[in-house]
Order: sequence, then structure tokens, then C-alpha cells
Amino acid sequence: MNANVPRWQAARLLAREVSELEHWETCALSQSPGRVLAKAVVAPYALPRDATSAMDGWAVATKPDGSWEVIGQVLAGGVPEVELGSGQAVVIATGAVIPNGAVAVVRSEDGTVTGGLLRADIPESGQHVRPAGEECAPGELLIPAGTDLSPVQVGLCAALGFDELPVYARPATHALVFGDEVRRKGTPGIGEVRDAIGPQLPSWVTSFGGTMTGVEYVPDTLEDHIDAIKQALTGARVVITTGGTAAGPRDHLHRAIEALGGRLVVDSVAVRPGHPMLLAHFRDRYLLGLPGNPQSALVALLTLGDPLYRGLTGRDMVEPTPARSGVALAAPATEDRLVAGNLLEGTFRPAAQLGSAMLRGLAESTGFAVLPPGGVATGEAVGWLPLP
Repeated sequence: MNANVPRWQAARLLAREVSELEHWETCALSQSPGRVLAKAVVAPYALPRDATSAMDGWAVATKPDGSWEVIGQVLAGGVPEVELGSGQAVVIATGAVIPNGAVAVVRSEDGTVTGGLLRADIPESGQHVRPAGEECAPGELLIPAGTDLSPVQVGLCAALGFDELPVYARPATHALVFGDEVRRKGTPGIGEVRDAIGPQLPSWVTSFGGTMTGVEYVPDTLEDHIDAIKQALTGARVVITTGGTAAGPRDHLHRAIEALGGRLVVDSVAVRPGHPMLLAHFRDRYLLGLPGNPQSALVALLTLGDPLYRGLTGRDMVEPTPARSGVALAAPATEDRLVAGNLLEGTFRPAAQLGSAMLRGLAESTGFAVLPPGGVATGEAVGWLPLP
């Protein structure tokens, strides 16, 4: 178990944890854009497989005087049934296979045919001919594993004859919201709080590459925690919990994980807000424990959730990008601090209302500044972590 680990180390621990567990599936081409390629795409054959015409016109054999006898035609989609001798030509369509004996293509606008005889300037050898293998050779690496597939890349795979592609599976995710004080609908009463995390989780999970199976509300007893986690683990690759990650009188998560045979990979991270986050491993399944305060929960999602899903879906880890702070910002002496705000021309400006239980400031922000322990002075370097 790793307790109170630095934030940067937590992400690397997760990367090692899931790197050897490849869960992939085949996916139809039309459903592949946006998925992560699990195995590299290698050209199974040359593209194009044969030399083809790049223009409508005439495929011509050698002839020194610029005139050719037109003896037939070749259309796209067929095998040429003619072989050209010196001084012969055939009408040819764009994309049609170049017949044997042809050395170039004359564009339709560059020649005239009278009485079956084509007249045109003598073309250079290979003119308007697309050679076999011009786009790729057999065995050539075209798309490496771990690529977020674009529509154009999927189109390339279609051109190479693929009907489906191996992609990383989207981890099924189930959420458990702990807390007798949490109200799921309407206006909270005295002593109650409205659940502000559960409604966000489906969108966060989707942005991370997972799929959400549901959000469930669980009473604050150890027995209910154990039963809910056990049931969720039967159908989900990742279980996300909110609340109960600390050591309060009604925080039962640690004991529930122990009772179910889970192994704590990370038990708290040296960051504020979000310090009492955790990740537990149950064979090939994971439990991501988020603190109950809304902003703390989102910091935990970015700190542990994002690298967890990246590892499970074959994506590379993302490091904060360099920026400068426009104001002096404090941080604990031994912990990082994430501050919500906006980046304007490379300079970070913090939002207001930055408490761990608040969402207003974050709702007006596009990301977090990552402060080192001890904080920064005006103009000093910070990391910039944009929201997905």
C-alpha cells in the first residue's frame, strides 16, 4: 500500500498497475472513430495493389510521333483484357488498372481522337500513373497501437480491406454514493446536502473512455457498503465511490475493502484538495474512492481516475503543461495544491470560491494550476491541467 504519495507518483503507480492488463475487443469500422487502437495496423498488401490511372483519358504504349491507335477501353473495377503494343492506346477511367504495355496516361483534355487515332503530345513515362505501392508497401506500419482513431484513419483501414479493428474495451463503471445526509433530488433540508457528484460522473467517465452502468445511493453502514461494493464489482470493471474515504466515525470504506479482499494501491495522495482519495485492486477490477466534498472529488478524478482509465484504455499519461501564475498562491509545505482557474496567454488566474466543498469557482474555470509544495510567487512556474 502507498499512503500519502506525491501526486506525480500516484499516476505512475497506476500506469504500472494496469499496463499488463490488456482488455480489447473488435469493433466495426463505422463505430471505431474515437476508440483507442489496441494493436498496430500493418499494411496487409501494397496500396494501390496495382498501378492505376490517376486521370480519365488514354493509357498509351510507346510511340515516337504522338499518335496511337485506340483499340479498346479499361474501366475501374475490372482486370484489363488487353495488352498494348507499340503505337496502341486504350480509353481508361480514373482508378482503372494500367494494362500491360502502357507507359503513361494522356488526359482526356490533352488529346483528340479522329477515325480511331489518338493524337497528343508525347507524355513522359509514368505520367498520370499511380504506381503500385505508392501509398504503402506490404508490412508497413501505418497506425501504431494506442492511437485515438480518427475518421480518416478508419477510412484508410477500410481502403486496406479491414472490416473491423481491435480496440481497447471501454471499462464498464458503476458509482456508489455514500452518506445518509446525501439527498439525490430536490432541495436539501437541514443537515442534508444535495448530491453534486453523482450527476457529473457519467460525463466524466465517458470523457475518460469508460461507460457508466448506473449511480447507486448506499446507506452509511458497513454491511451496506460491503454488499453494494460486492454487487457492483460483479458487473463493472471500475467502481467509483464518493465519500467515506477518511477515518471518521461513519467512514466504512477501508473496512469494506479489507472485508472483500481488496488491495489498496494508493491510500491518500499528498495534494489539496482531495487528499483522502484511494484506489483499491480486486483481481482485474478497481475501486476508485473519491472524497465526499465536490471539488475534492474532482481533483481525485483527475489525479487517480484519469490515469486509471488511460491505463485501461491504452492511452498515454498526460503531464501538466508549463504556465506562469499571475498572482502569488499558497500551498501546504509538504503537499501539492490544485487551484481552479483559467489560463490566459500562458498566465494562470485563479477563480473565486475555491473551497473543497464548492463548485462555483470550478464551474467558471477551464482547468487547474498545479502548485508545488509551499506555493508560488507572482510570475513563478506552475503546471496547467485542463479539464477534459
